[in-house]
Amino acid sequence: MTYAFLGLSYLLGATPTSYWVGRVFHGLDLREHGSGNLGATNAFRVMGWQWAIPVVIVDIAKGWVPVVLFADLAGVGFRWSLAFGTAAILGHMFSLWVGFKGGKGMATSAGAFLGLAPWAVLGGLIVWLGFTLPTGYVSLGSIAASFALPILIAVTPHQGGVELVGFATALAVFVIWKHRSNIGRLLRGEENRFGRETPTDTPPT
Repeated sequence: MTYAFLGLSYLLGATPTSYWVGRVFHGLDLREHGSGNLGATNAFRVMGWQWAIPVVIVDIAKGWVPVVLFADLAGVGFRWSLAFGTAAILGHMFSLWVGFKGGKGMATSAGAFLGLAPWAVLGGLIVWLGFTLPTGYVSLGSIAASFALPILIAVTPHQGGVELVGFATALAVFVIWKHRSNIGRLLRGEENRFGRETPTDTPPT
């Protein structure tokens, strides 16, 4: 039963929210528009905030449900809860429904950590806002929040002790690696700012 929930966690995380919203309601493939990323930021850029908000809420839930609800139903402890969250995050990043592509993991990771270290997530949100709002760079805010999360977990109440700090550190490295193209564009001054329209025929990078 526990392994069934592990598989279900991956499948839930793999649900390509922004892809399906784009296909069903707009008749477009987000992989071919904007940045080509299947995340809430590209959903906002291509389809507008009315569609990006539901996408980000569902993507957060994809991380929270396995860590909290699935773990409770399976009657397991912290380590399995963390495993369920990891499966969901990997599912979001590498979805079998869209050729093992996906988003960069920020919203689903936030949902998973919301169930394990909510105060750290609140701190991470403040960091994200502190970098994103003044600069307009969502990617910069995401990188900064990922970097800050292990530190925030270490200094706030949470489940899992040092194991969760170690997991958050590894995840931060991975998420930052997923943003490597954004980092290159930031260094070149070519990164798109939040709220600035990007032509939908721009080739994905």
